[in-house]
Amino acid sequence: MHRFLSSHRDELIARCKAKVAQRPRRAATTAQLANGIPMFLDQLIHTLEAQDNGQADESFRISGAAGGDAAALSEMGLSAAAHGKELLGLGYSVDQVVHDYGDLCQAITDLAVERDAPFSVDEFRTLNRCLDNAIADAVTEFGVWRDASVALQQSAEENERLGMLVHELRNHLHTATLAFAALESGRIPMGGSTGAVLKRSLSSLAALLSQSLSQVRVAAETPPAEAFSLGLFVADAKNAASLDASARGCTFSVADVDASLGISGNRDLLLAALVNLLHNAFKFTHAHTEVALRAYAEGDHVLLDVRDNCGGLTPGTTASIFQPFVQVGDNKSGLGLGLSIARRNVEADGGELSVRNLPGTGCVFTIKLPRRLLH
Repeated sequence: MHRFLSSHRDELIARCKAKVAQRPRRAATTAQLANGIPMFLDQLIHTLEAQDNGQADESFRISGAAGGDAAALSEMGLSAAAHGKELLGLGYSVDQVVHDYGDLCQAITDLAVERDAPFSVDEFRTLNRCLDNAIADAVTEFGVWRDASVALQQSAEENERLGMLVHELRNHLHTATLAFAALESGRIPMGGSTGAVLKRSLSSLAALLSQSLSQVRVAAETPPAEAFSLGLFVADAKNAASLDASARGCTFSVADVDASLGISGNRDLLLAALVNLLHNAFKFTHAHTEVALRAYAEGDHVLLDVRDNCGGLTPGTTASIFQPFVQVGDNKSGLGLGLSIARRNVEADGGELSVRNLPGTGCVFTIKLPRRLLH
C-alpha cells in the first residue's frame, strides 16, 4: 500500500481538495493543506513502509498504537492536533474535522478500486488505526480550543454587560450627586428643575437595578414605542447636562426646538444615550469652552448634534471610538463604554449614531432618528 500511496500522492490530495470544495461554505485553503491531509498522508506512507520492513516500533512511533495515547501523542497525533486547532480558526465544525480524514479514506478506496490495486488485511488495519488516532487527536484538540474560545467569549460578554451596567449606574449617580449638591446649598428650590433632575436620576437608578435582576426581556412583553415631543426630550437632557456645565465651568448652549417635531422609541434609553454624549463632551472639551446641543429636522429624520471643543480626534480613531472599552482621549477615568452604550441604545430604536471630526477644533456626535408626527 505504501508504494501505491507514494505513486498517487498528488492525485489523492487533489481528490480530497475536490471533495472539500463541494461542501457548502468550505474551501481547501493553503493553510489547511499545509498542516492537514498531506502531512497525514506522508505519515501514513512512512507507517506502512516501516511495518512492511518489520519495524513495528517505528510504525507505532509515527502513528501510535491502537487506541492512541493522550499522554504522549505520536508524530501523527501531534500534527493531527495542530490540524484540529487550525480548523477551528478557519471556522469549521467538529463534523467537518472528521470529514477531512474521511475524504482521504474514501479517495484511497476509490482509487484502489479504479486501479485494481489489492491491499492486505493488515494494511487496511493499519490504515484504520492511523485514521482512528488522527481523527481522535484532531477532534480532541479542536474541542479543547473551541471550549477555551467559548469561555473567553462568554467572559468578554459578561465583562461588557457588567461594565455597561456600572457605567450607566455611575452616570445617574453622578447627575444625582451634582443635583443634590446644588439643592444642599439652599439657593435652589426643591420643586424646581434641579429637583426634577435628582428625582429622575434616582428613578433611573432604581430602574437599572430592577432590569439587572430580571436580565431577560421577552420581546412580546415590550410595550409598543410611542411618539413623544422632541422639545421636551431635549429639555430633559439640558437639565441633566447643565449641572456638568456648571461643574466644568463651560458654556452650554441649546438651540430652540420646533414644537411640532417628535421621535419615538424607548425614551429612557434614548435619553441615556444623549446624556452620555453630553457627559462625554463636557469630559473632553477644553476648560471654559462651549458644548452645544442642536435638534432639528432633515427630511424624514430628526437629528441631534452634540458639538464640543476637545481639539479634534486623533487621526484613525473615528472607526474604533464606538467599540467597548476603547478610550482615545487622555482622560482615562471612565470605562470606555459611554459611546458604545449610546450607539446600542440609539440603534435599538432604528437610529444611527455617528461622529464628525473637526481637526483642531472638536467633534460633532450626531444621533439620527426617524421623524414622528405628534398628535
